[in-house]
This record gives sequence, C-alpha cells and structure tokens, in this order.
Amino acid sequence: MMTLGAAALFFVGGHFLITSTGARPWLVARLGIRLYTGLYSAVALALFVGMISHYGAAPFAALWSPPSWFALVPIAVLPFALLLLVGGVSAPNPTAVMAPALAAGSPRGILAITRHPVMWAIGLWALSHLAANGDGASMILFGSLAILALAGTLAIDRRKRAAWGEERWAAFAAATSNLPLAAIVQRRARLAIADLGWWRIALAVLLYVLLIGAHPHVIGVPAWAW
Repeated sequence: MMTLGAAALFFVGGHFLITSTGARPWLVARLGIRLYTGLYSAVALALFVGMISHYGAAPFAALWSPPSWFALVPIAVLPFALLLLVGGVSAPNPTAVMAPALAAGSPRGILAITRHPVMWAIGLWALSHLAANGDGASMILFGSLAILALAGTLAIDRRKRAAWGEERWAAFAAATSNLPLAAIVQRRARLAIADLGWWRIALAVLLYVLLIGAHPHVIGVPAWAW
C-alpha cells in the first residue's frame, strides 16, 4: 500500500510541481513546446502505468462498506464521461495543450457543456469509482486521479488567462463553464445536438458497451456486480 501511495504522490505531485510552478515555462523555453509536451506525456504515462501496477499488487484493506447499489454509480456516470472524452478529444478545444485561443463567436458543441471535457471525463470516472469502492488502494488510485483532473482544470484556467490576456479570457469564460452544464443552466451557453455531433454520441455509446463487456475480463468482476 505504501508503494502505491508513493507512486500516486509522484504522479500527482509531479504534475503540479511542473505545470503550476516556474518549472514549466523554464523547460518550454529550453526544449520548445513540442519536445516538452512529448517528454512530459511520456513521463506522465510511465508514472501512470507504475501506479496502476502497484494498485493491482496492493493488498485489500477495507476502509468503509459502500451500499451494494453504489456499484451502479459508475455505470450511470460512464456514458456522460465517455461523451465528454470523445467530444474533448475529437473537437477543437482552446484549453488543450498548444491549442490557440478560441476564435470569435460563442463556444459550441462539447464546449457548451464544459471548457474542460477531457479533465471532467477523467474526474467523473474516478469519482464514480471512488463511490463504488471502499478499500484503501481504490481510495488512493481513484482519489489521486480525481484530484489531478479536477484541480487540473483550475490550473489550466490560470495558464490560459495568463496566455490569452484578461479580456479574451473573460469573454471565453463568460460563455463557458468549468463545472459541466453550469453555463447551460445559467443560460450563458446553448447546447445543440447537431453541434455536438451524432457520430460522437454513437461512438460514446459504442465505447460504453465495449467497456461494460470487457470489465469482467479485464478487472475480474462484472461492472454491475452488487
């Protein structure tokens, strides 16, 4: 369990140490944004794989006993998380690494839901699994991913505000929201299915079916196990 905790600390702490301090601009100035991004991604992937490996080897230590129906939480949350993931990866996103500022006009499609779709996809997936599992290893793994993803949205906002300038950032932030659906509820944004793309919805549904079907073979228990 201690090795998993150390791996999680390196994974999460390393991200924030580099991206939220002067280390990132220092490295970018010397390596260039493309080389920096490639090296950063490779190190992050290696740390993530190490954390998953330690999670699989960690002993089971119950911290609390979630109600059996909590197993349905990830099943209910996953379709929305996958839609955010598919939309965030496939649609232009000005908050992504190396992406330019948004052109004139209101944000559309997945950006109407949240300006950080990929981060919220990871965060929702992690939080839903955190609810369904009460053991120490799961708390460390899913808790670390949730913290990294959701705190990461705030760090990205700070970087983009500094990079774009206050006026351009304020216009973008006023028409979007960090919290999913908040801008739509507050009528600052409008979601049209046509803007989102039917093919993205279909792909998210397909991924959902595949992941639910693969769950017992990869994880060892059905996703719907009570």
